[in-house]
Amino acid sequence: MDPDSVKSTLSNLAFGNVMAAAARDYKKDLLAQEKAQSSTSVNQEVDLDELMDDPELEKLHADRIAALKKEAEKREALKRQGHGEYREISEGDFLGEVTGTSDIDVSEEERKTTMGSLKKAALSASNKFRNSFTKKGRRSSKVMSVEIEDVHDAEELQAVDALRQALILEELLPAKHDDYHMMLRFLKARKFDIEKTKQLWSDMLQWRKEFGTDTIFEDFEFKEHEEVVQYYPQGYHGVDKDGRPVYIERIGLVDATKLLQVTTMDRYIKYHVKEFERTFDVKFPSCSIAAKKHIDQSTTILDVQGVGLKSFTKAARELITRLQKTDGDNYPETLNRMFIINAGSGFRMLWNSVKSFLDPKTTAKIHVLGNKYQSKLLEIIDESELPEFLGGTCTCADQGGCMRSDKGPWKDPEILKMVQNGEHKCTKKSQAESIEEKTISEDETVLSKVPLAL
Repeated sequence: MDPDSVKSTLSNLAFGNVMAAAARDYKKDLLAQEKAQSSTSVNQEVDLDELMDDPELEKLHADRIAALKKEAEKREALKRQGHGEYREISEGDFLGEVTGTSDIDVSEEERKTTMGSLKKAALSASNKFRNSFTKKGRRSSKVMSVEIEDVHDAEELQAVDALRQALILEELLPAKHDDYHMMLRFLKARKFDIEKTKQLWSDMLQWRKEFGTDTIFEDFEFKEHEEVVQYYPQGYHGVDKDGRPVYIERIGLVDATKLLQVTTMDRYIKYHVKEFERTFDVKFPSCSIAAKKHIDQSTTILDVQGVGLKSFTKAARELITRLQKTDGDNYPETLNRMFIINAGSGFRMLWNSVKSFLDPKTTAKIHVLGNKYQSKLLEIIDESELPEFLGGTCTCADQGGCMRSDKGPWKDPEILKMVQNGEHKCTKKSQAESIEEKTISEDETVLSKVPLAL
C-alpha cells in the first residue's frame, strides 16, 4: 500500500471517536485471527488483552500516529499557502484502511457483512465508554460524597437503551446529549414510539444548530431584561417540597404592547431559550444536589387574575404559540405540574375551550383554581419558599422583591461550585449491570445511589 495514500485516507476520515474505536477493535480482531491461524497449536486461544501489548501492534499504532502528525503539518502548510483538498471518503476507503488494503473491491454481501460488524463494534465501543464512567463513579465513593437517588423503571431503561443504540447508528447522539434522562423525556413526549422519538430528536439537533443554542451564552446578551420583567413579571423562586424549582408568571400583569416596545418577539424568544438552557445547566443540577435526587422538571404557577378573552391580543397569541412550540419540540416533559390561580369566569370559559385540544396527559398536570388557592399551594410548597403575594411568607425585600430575586439552591455558592465541577451528573447503568447488582425491586424499578465526589 502506498504510504502517501494511507496518510491521505487517514487525514480525511471524518468519523467520530466511537467509529474510530470500532475500527481499532476490528483491526485488533483481524490481527488476532492472523496470529491464531499462524500458531503451531490449532486450538490455541488468542488473549486480546495480551495482544494489546504486542510490539507489532504498538509499532503499527506509533507509525500511524507519526503519519497523521506529518500529514497534518503538511496540510496546515498547504492551507497557509491557500491550498487544500476536501473530498468524501467512501465505505471502500474506510474498509480499505481498516483491513490494510487499498482500492478494496468487495461484493455487496461482503460490504454489508463488514459494515454490520463495524456497527456492532461501534455499539460495543460505546457501551465500554459508557461503562467506564460507572467504574469511575464507584471509585469516587471512597471520599466524602453526596448521594443522588436516581430511580429507573426497568421498562423505561430498556426503551432508553433501544433509542440510544438507534441514535448511535444514525450518528444522532452528540456526547453532550448522551443522557439517560434527556432521552427518557423525549420518549415520553412521543409515547415511547422509537421512530417518532428519533424524528423529534433529529429535529431538535437541527434546531439547536440553526438557532445557535449551543453558543447562546456567548452570542446573546439581553440588556433589556429589567424593563421586560416590568411588563412581563416572571421568574423562578424557590423550590417545592420535592425539591423541584418553582416557576411563576403573573399573566394578569402582562402588557404585551409595552413589552414589544422594549424588545422584539425574536429577542424575547432568544431570552427564553437562554434561560431554559441556564435551567438545565445550573438550576436543575443545583436542585438535584440540594434534594439528593435527580431533578429535571419544575412546578409552575400562573397567576391569571384579570385575564379574559380580550387579554389575548394577536401579539399575545403569537408569542404564547411560539413559546409553547419551542418548549414542546426542544425541551419536552419538563413540566411536573401547573397551578393556574385566580381563574375567573372569563378564563375558565377560555380554558374549557382550549383543553379539549390538549393531550389528556398534559391536562392532568394542570390544576385550575379560583381565588382560594393558598391551602393547595402550601400542600406543595413550604411557606418560606412561596412569595407573600401567593400566600407564603417570603418577600425578598433586600433583593427587589420575589420576582427579581431568582431565589433557589442555585444561588448557594457551595452548591454552584459542585455544579461547575460536574458533581450533579448521575452514573448511567445498563440493565444487565443493574440486574447483576440486584437492584431491581419487585415492582420493576431500579434504585441506584450515585456517589458524587465533593
